[in-house]
Amino acid sequence: MGLLEPDGRGRQLFRLDALTLDTPVIVVHAPAHAVAALTAAAEVGREVILASAAEAGIYAGPAWWRELIAAARAVVPTAQSTALLDCGDDAGAAQGAIRGGAEGIIFTGRAEIAGRLADIARERDCRLVTERPDPALDLAAEFFAPPDRLRRRCAECLSAYSSIRSD
Repeated sequence: MGLLEPDGRGRQLFRLDALTLDTPVIVVHAPAHAVAALTAAAEVGREVILASAAEAGIYAGPAWWRELIAAARAVVPTAQSTALLDCGDDAGAAQGAIRGGAEGIIFTGRAEIAGRLADIARERDCRLVTERPDPALDLAAEFFAPPDRLRRRCAECLSAYSSIRSD
């Protein structure tokens, strides 16, 4: 499976390494996390992937994620980002997320189910990623941190990521 490569039936499945090769992944758990990540990304002029917590699509749902991302992007409209909602191996959660307007989902279930979900995702212009990306930063431990600290952590991460990738 490759990025935007059809699987012979017109399905678009996304290989993780092609999606995240030069784009850092920041795991966000709250609106303040997403705003901080987008603010830092805009400040350093680079794209960022905002990923939900593992399996958040199962317990929090697509409406929560869609609104969290929309609110953060409204605060920082100049930031370039992709948002991925992790649905684990739950096909129902993945289908609900796709139909609920998610721009991208992570589905780690069986390949034949991923293939069927890819058909639905393609119709809805949704990315389907079949592996959870390794994050450059996970803000779980910073859940109650003040906004300026969150932004600094994200900026430090993005700066370090940029220097590692340019070496």
